Amino acid sequence: MTTPGLLLDARQVTVRYGKIAAVQDVSLRIREGEVVTIVGPNGAGKTTLLSALMGLLPLAGEVAYFGGAPMRAPSVEALVRAGMGLIPEKRELFTSMSVADNLALGGFDRWRRGTRDQADDLAEIYALFPRLAERRMQPASTLSGGERQMLAMGRALMARPRLLLLDEPSLGLAPLVMRDIFRTIESLRARGVSVLLVEQNARAALKIADYGYVMEAGCFVLEGPAAELAHNERVIEAYLGVATADRTPAPAVPL
Repeated sequence: MTTPGLLLDARQVTVRYGKIAAVQDVSLRIREGEVVTIVGPNGAGKTTLLSALMGLLPLAGEVAYFGGAPMRAPSVEALVRAGMGLIPEKRELFTSMSVADNLALGGFDRWRRGTRDQADDLAEIYALFPRLAERRMQPASTLSGGERQMLAMGRALMARPRLLLLDEPSLGLAPLVMRDIFRTIESLRARGVSVLLVEQNARAALKIADYGYVMEAGCFVLEGPAAELAHNERVIEAYLGVATADRTPAPAVPL
């Protein structure tokens, strides 16, 4: 039996590197119109989990995509065609190619299947990221870190995903650029895109998310509505940079 609006239903997922379980027995759900975040320290298994859900790593457990039956080993190509996209931490751009060509590659699979509305999609991406429009003929290698993240997001959106997996989008970005990226992630709801966001900046992630999971040592140790996690004592002390003694907050990303 499927649940209406359920895009991802992962149950008791384990991912191993040899005999070592990098992810152990985790379960999560993402519904239409949701931004769900996974926060936690480096090495917690967040990136490994995203890679496994995208079909890049083998996993044990059950994962059902887009209201369908559980799939043991889905191919990346099948998931992309079904409406899933991944923006990896390193962005994986074609740096010798222009901004416009990188974006065109994002819509290539739809073009190959006979869809010919990529020009409309491109116009929407340029409206969402005006700086990409200004730099459309420049090689991706000449872009700043923030612009590269915009390009990676724009390329993924060219495939018209229903569910977008984002791995550490704020990594290495200046605070004001981070603000713009998080605002864009938040605006994806209005475009009909759900988001699974892996992020070390727990404060910013929980501010825009609907639901959150806290991951440590390959396991989920806490979960709940993002607003509740943001006020959880354990999350405050471990991830939000607030001292127990005086509750003085550390600098936050301006949102």
